[in-house]
Amino acid sequence: MSTTVVASALCDETLARLEELGTPQNRKVYPRHGVKGPLFGVSYANLRKLAKRLAPDHRLAVELWSSGNHDARVLAAMVDDPSRISEQTLRDRLADVDNYVLADALASLVGRTGLRDEVAGDWTTDPEDEWTGTVGWSLVAAQALDGERHLSEEYFTERLSYIERNIGVAANRVRHSMNGALIAIGCRSRELRKAAEQAAVRIGKVKVDHGQTSCKTPDALPYLARVWSRKTKGRSS
Repeated sequence: MSTTVVASALCDETLARLEELGTPQNRKVYPRHGVKGPLFGVSYANLRKLAKRLAPDHRLAVELWSSGNHDARVLAAMVDDPSRISEQTLRDRLADVDNYVLADALASLVGRTGLRDEVAGDWTTDPEDEWTGTVGWSLVAAQALDGERHLSEEYFTERLSYIERNIGVAANRVRHSMNGALIAIGCRSRELRKAAEQAAVRIGKVKVDHGQTSCKTPDALPYLARVWSRKTKGRSS
């Protein structure tokens, strides 16, 4: 979906720097996480350091994404200017997503824009659309963890009901994101914790294929118990 963009000198310099920062070990590890296509294998620590120097820069982000390189696209999501990105651009980038690492990077970018709530609704309608749903349910988790209270408890209760009805038929990584959204909703309030825990009991074990990695999908009940234990201790200290 990405169109060809003529790279600026800054983009060329950034790509050269990314190539320098890549390591053979990361180039072996990243494909195990589903990363496809060209990549340099840059660590997230180095990507964040580079992004801190470059952001915000919408033009550079467009150029980096257009390169097709995985590390450049992750960096593009980090450095883009949330105030300048359009919904159409986000949809075009979503069409390029083919792994959960890039899906997470795009979700992080969308979460910093004013389009988050609208997109979260649009991108969580089809549980079988793997990458759209992965991004969409990550945004629902971000909504739940947002300290602002413009979204009602009823909204999140409805999200829990949708998760409970559809997680069993959802695509692999969508199940992981739905589970994360359920946990995030359960962290929002005591009432939603109860609703999330009840839903988790009815859902049962969420099975996700993480491929040749040590990654795991957390069990909601013990995770929420730990979160609320810390909350309680924090209030009493």
